[in-house]
Amino acid sequence: MKIPAIKRLVESQTLASLLEAEEALLDERQPDFEVEGEDEGEKLTHVFAAIFVLNHIQDHGSEFKDALREYTKKVRVSIS
Repeated sequence: MKIPAIKRLVESQTLASLLEAEEALLDERQPDFEVEGEDEGEKLTHVFAAIFVLNHIQDHGSEFKDALREYTKKVRVSIS
């Protein structure tokens, strides 16, 4: 997971386009825009993270860094 890649997606894509990219990656297709990542798994991780961050920003009126912090907390809990 690379923070700069997530930030670029949040700043350049809409929630709808990210959801379409998620579906494309899950169906083993290329999204309509470039998603950074070394493989499909990392690309999907970046898209998932960007979706979470955008939703958190909209739902809580938070800033990018705070929404990203919430996402990383969830990741840490899930792998511990």
